[in-house]
Amino acid sequence: MSKMDLDLASKAPSFKLPNQDGHDVALSDFVGQWVVLYFYPRDSTPGCTIEACDFTAGLAGFATLDAVVLGCSPDSPESHRSFIAKHKLKLTLLSDPEHKVLQAYRAWGEKNLDGKTSEGVIRSTVIIDPAGRIVHHFPKVTAEGHAAEVRSKLAELRKQSLSSKPA
Repeated sequence: MSKMDLDLASKAPSFKLPNQDGHDVALSDFVGQWVVLYFYPRDSTPGCTIEACDFTAGLAGFATLDAVVLGCSPDSPESHRSFIAKHKLKLTLLSDPEHKVLQAYRAWGEKNLDGKTSEGVIRSTVIIDPAGRIVHHFPKVTAEGHAAEVRSKLAELRKQSLSSKPA
């Protein structure tokens, strides 16, 4: 397991972060639901906009899978509000300026872009089951098409969890 990987089936790190409206959102708010937690570098940049718009467009599909979608970046709630308004997003975006949740989910670290190494947000996504366990980790993702990939994996995971429950 590389240092980028999360322990599957382990309890998801708890968190409480402000959303775009400045209201605290905690992982514990979603007990009993599937949670898609995606990490992205910055509001209103090309890749992040594609990803956020794709997740917004797919929200009905996630809702039918009993899942909530949360985005998280170091940007401020004010920046998130502007991003949401500009692109008519329907997502809850969380603000993690101190990178605590990003680090807990291995979404903050060394990145290599065009031969330059820097520290920053690693675009990644985690699926958390209704019991609060990490059941899938996408450690490095491409923005375009990712929301559909996540929805497909979530449908597969839900089906597995439903078929493994005793009758």
